[in-house]
Amino acid sequence: MFTGVVEATGVVSTIDASVSGLRVRFRATEVMEGLTVGRSVAVDGACLTAVELHTDGFSADVIRTTLERTVAGGYREGTRVNLERGLRFWDHLDGHMVQGHVDGIGEVLAVHSEGNLLLLDLHLTPEVEAVTILHGSITLNGVSLTVNAIPGPGSCQVALIPYTREVTTLGNLCAGDTVNLEGDLIGKYVGRMLASHRAAAGRSPDPARLDP
Repeated sequence: MFTGVVEATGVVSTIDASVSGLRVRFRATEVMEGLTVGRSVAVDGACLTAVELHTDGFSADVIRTTLERTVAGGYREGTRVNLERGLRFWDHLDGHMVQGHVDGIGEVLAVHSEGNLLLLDLHLTPEVEAVTILHGSITLNGVSLTVNAIPGPGSCQVALIPYTREVTTLGNLCAGDTVNLEGDLIGKYVGRMLASHRAAAGRSPDPARLDP
């Protein structure tokens, strides 16, 4: 579990083929304190397991499914990534509840400034759109953000303050770039419960349970 509050940015150092996909080494000195082999790290919002520790970072295995479902498939040496270590029970929940399970890849439709804010218009996958509401939460490349506006079907807008642009990779996004999206966790559960309720309400009565 994560909060979507990025602790630091790291850099892809090396990429090597592995049996299950790729082993990626990240140069990330700022998240090494307390990090142990087997602990989870959200890399651009995708939960990865640290399988090796180095003096200047860690390595993680990125399986083929993750490469297909996230922006990790486009990583190259030198790619900058957002990093957050797994949430501990005594930590502050400063962002929102983030699982590190990427729901799909979105696309930046437009980038424009409004005062000291940078506004991003995003194309959402159907899974993420279904749980996205105005002023609700959305995770973008591992960053917890508030939905600032919903310009139209299949889209939403988020606003980046200067601090977020400085400490994450989001300030470098341009129209056409792809991003990892994770929809709001609470919205997912509410949606699932409503769908189950509607399905149950639409079932034909069981004759065995009808009163005589």
